[in-house]
Amino acid sequence: MASLFTMLLISTKTLMAKYSKKAQSTVKRAMKKRKSGSLKSGSGAKVKSRKQAVAIGLSEARKKGAKVPPKKAGKKTAKRGAKKAAKRGAKKSSARSRKSGSTSRRKKP
Repeated sequence: MASLFTMLLISTKTLMAKYSKKAQSTVKRAMKKRKSGSLKSGSGAKVKSRKQAVAIGLSEARKKGAKVPPKKAGKKTAKRGAKKAAKRGAKKSSARSRKSGSTSRRKKP
């Protein structure tokens, strides 16, 4: 009897959908908008990528409260780019502080 119960439990877990119907419909709507050329990204640019359209649809579904798995972590290249940008920002801010308050340097004649 226990083995039948475990089999039933396993089969229901495998049949559970990752995405709800609501999420599927929002992604479908985003894809249709992309095809027609009216889907815009957050910055207002026209979306041409299929992957970006799916991401926008899933993001909207999450906001509406549909059943969608959580976002995955970004790729290593994206993380590297963010680290570089952060370093660049730190360098710029330290250069600004040097320019504004540095009177200890000798002026050239």
